Parts: sequence; structure tokens; C-alpha cells
Amino acid sequence: MKRNSAILLKRGTLWKDLIRATNHALGIGALLPVPTDYEFIEDSGVRFFVRIVTGLARKEEDRKKREEEAKSGWQEDPFLPYEKDLFVADISETHVALLNKFNVVEHHLLLVTRKFEDQETLLTRRDFEALWTCLLEYDSLGFYNGGEAAGASQHHKHLQVVPFHLAPEGPPVPIEPLLVAAECTDGFGVIPGFPFLHVFLRLDNDYLESPEGAAEKTFEVYHNMLRHVGMKAPSGGTAERQSGPYCLLVTREWVLLVPRSREFFAGISINSLGYAGALLVRSEEQMNTLRRYGPMTVLKSAALPAT
Repeated sequence: MKRNSAILLKRGTLWKDLIRATNHALGIGALLPVPTDYEFIEDSGVRFFVRIVTGLARKEEDRKKREEEAKSGWQEDPFLPYEKDLFVADISETHVALLNKFNVVEHHLLLVTRKFEDQETLLTRRDFEALWTCLLEYDSLGFYNGGEAAGASQHHKHLQVVPFHLAPEGPPVPIEPLLVAAECTDGFGVIPGFPFLHVFLRLDNDYLESPEGAAEKTFEVYHNMLRHVGMKAPSGGTAERQSGPYCLLVTREWVLLVPRSREFFAGISINSLGYAGALLVRSEEQMNTLRRYGPMTVLKSAALPAT
């Protein structure tokens, strides 16, 4: 397939750019990693990887600042303009790659639209093109928190990419043991171990030929997945608002979409990484809650009932 001029990133350079940007941002204090410890919690056939924050003061200060701005009717957009010292690479004419300033996961990449688009608008082919440009650079998981109730912390549209492995041991994505039993119906799959509404699809190797080709195919998959779970799908217009919150996860091998009902369970915020088997808690009290109820129950409570 002919390379689309909309893609600006030179193939084979993103990982080097990411390492360079990380070292630079750490060196001048622009990147502020959130320190964590971790443990594994086994539940429903998954060895969930759970981080517990050991210091979140800076991010909490930033969150409270945004809340106050929201109350006053004005909220700063951290991506317009974006912080130059967090810049990684120009991905396309529509997207730029930045470091996640308060990162929990090392080498956490944000794919941000150059112009403001709301996080609760449906994804476009250009969004998928930017995502696949990155996914084809190194082994990684792409994800999108579709709205506040899906765990989005910023209103400016941004997809996210984190490198494999998500945990220091085990499979690249903790939920992978459940994917073996995925059952397909009408072209889409369900994961028997997931007791909530979702839709799953394995990708063929021909998706990996080019970012443009993969974007075209997965945009169609995304469209059909949304319809499959009873949600609004893109109609071809611009800036179409989604009909409800959802989490989307994409790898070179599969796609998973989970409609959401709420962000929190007992104060524990759940985003798309939760449905990959990686959770974050802010205190020992929240960790105890997670141990008591079990991660799968927590994920179920934040999703919609299975049909």
C-alpha cells in the first residue's frame, strides 16, 4: 500500500525518540514518575497486576487544580500548547506523541490531537492511523478511555500506548490466559471469563501490513463493535459524540471493547488498563478493598451487565 503523506513519523525511529525524550524530561524534571509498589492478586484465572501508589502528592495537586478550574467554568488544556519538554515525535498531520507527565508505567506515550477534540467524541480513521503508526514500531498495547466514566482524566482527545510487558513477570498482558477460550459469534468473540458486556476480536496478520491499512480495517472493526454492544457508531460526520463511555484496547493480535457504567468502585478508579489486568490503587485501604472483593468483581461493577 502506498504510504499516506499524513504520516510524518519515519519508520523505525519511535522507540529511540521515546528513550531520548524520557532521558531529557527526567533530567530537567519535566517528567514526574509516580512511585509505586506492586503485588499480584489471583482471581478468575487471571493474575492481576496491582500497583499501589507510594507518593501521589504532585498528581493530586494537579487533579485538585483541574477540579477548581472546572468549578470556575475555565479549565486549562495541558495539550494546547503541550509542554515542549514532553515532546516525543510528530506522528502524523493530526497527532503528536508526548510523554505522560505523571507516569505510572515507564515509557507511557500519549497520542494527542493537534487541534482540540473532545475525549467523548468517537474515534476517527486518523486516530487509528496514529495509533497503528506507534503499535507497529514496538511491542505494545494501545488503549483509549472513552470519557470520564471510562477513566479519562483529560478532555482533550488522546489515545495511549504502553510497552509490553505490563507486569514484571507473566504474559505481556495479564488477561491473556482468558483469551485462549474466546468464543466467536457473528464474527465477534466473547471471553468466557469476563462476566460483563464486552466484545472481542482476533486480528489477522494482514492487519500489520501498514499503519494505513491497519487503521482502515480496525476503524471498521471499531464501528461494528460499537453497534454490536448497542452503542452509537461513527456515521462519517465530524466530531460525533459517543453514546456512552467505553474502554478500548488494541494490540497487534486482538481488539477488546468494554462499555462502562462508572469510573469508580469504592474510590478505586478503573481505566482501560484495568480490563487488561493491570490496576492502580492509591492506598492500603483500597488495596484491601480489592483483595476483599476481587479484581474481577470490581471490573464487573464498573461495566455493564452481560447480555
